[in-house]
Amino acid sequence: MHQVTSDETTTPGRRPAGGRTTSRDVARAAGVSQAAVSLVLGDKWRGRVSPAKAEAVRTAARRLDYRPNLAARSLRMGRTRTALLVVPALTTEFFARVYTGAARIAADHDFGVVLYPSPEGIGPARDPFGSASATLDGVIASSMAAEALTALRDADLPLVMLDSDPDDDRASATVNLDIADGARQLTTHLTALGHRRITHLAADVHSWTFDLRARAVTEACDGVPDMLLRRQPAALGVDAGLHAAHAALTAPGPRPTALLCDDDIIAAGACKAVRRLGLRVPEDVSVTGFDDLALAVAVEPELTTVRLPAEEFGEAGMRALMSVLDGRPAEAPTLPVELITRGSTAPPPDAPDNAARPGEQ
Repeated sequence: MHQVTSDETTTPGRRPAGGRTTSRDVARAAGVSQAAVSLVLGDKWRGRVSPAKAEAVRTAARRLDYRPNLAARSLRMGRTRTALLVVPALTTEFFARVYTGAARIAADHDFGVVLYPSPEGIGPARDPFGSASATLDGVIASSMAAEALTALRDADLPLVMLDSDPDDDRASATVNLDIADGARQLTTHLTALGHRRITHLAADVHSWTFDLRARAVTEACDGVPDMLLRRQPAALGVDAGLHAAHAALTAPGPRPTALLCDDDIIAAGACKAVRRLGLRVPEDVSVTGFDDLALAVAVEPELTTVRLPAEEFGEAGMRALMSVLDGRPAEAPTLPVELITRGSTAPPPDAPDNAARPGEQ
């Protein structure tokens, strides 16, 4: 009795019924052995198959529309067809939407996605499986520094970083949002309204993405006449935003006319602080957010903010991981963001047409 051990059901020397492409067909078209096909398509070819032959196998597989038996291949090659998506926390729907996009593309490649919120936020993330290399094929890490994944990197898994420094070569690929442009758009929106006393409620998190926002805000303010830009750190939370905004609004010197917040959640706290001081948004103090969460339209007035395409972000990250796993160069796109203007911003109270508004200094 013949026992089938390859990744397709076939009779030796013949194509299977229905004309289904086999690894033998791919090997013949690429001019290599079946073993080489298995190594290349299982991403275990490095050091065992030449790059030229590996590319020939991939080209032949695409041309012949080869579809291996995934279950058999997984058992034989040790592949699980599972990716890990590491996020800082599940405190907003943003990361749920990133997961939705990533899972959609993964499903197209017969992959599953495990969502892992790091208990330490952007700090060190332990290996959640004890042996990630035996459980996963690759990792996507969202909004975290690459060094936060030391334990997972020790597993020698392909790593795609989201919202991270594109010059960091520790990642296999990097996919970003145009965060700097978003920060510039917000700042320019406020300065165009006439604001010259702006306090940046900056996320008190050591992260590339928040450092980038701070630099972009500073650069957008450079050269604006009579500009007074201050920075007040704030943890990511409503209460933290409230306390940071209160400190900014009651600090010595001229009161800021606008609070530019690194996050919609910080902005929600800032709006509370404005009201508790007997002031109004936006008549006395304009407030902006970042992300365009559901919260942005739940507060009153609704927040002027920057919309981030979260699902598309997750999709792009998973496409990059699939490319890395296939041994192909991964695209490193920077996805555009969009300024959404709502009721939380207006000209400052000391603007000529606002001279009679209460709360001005």
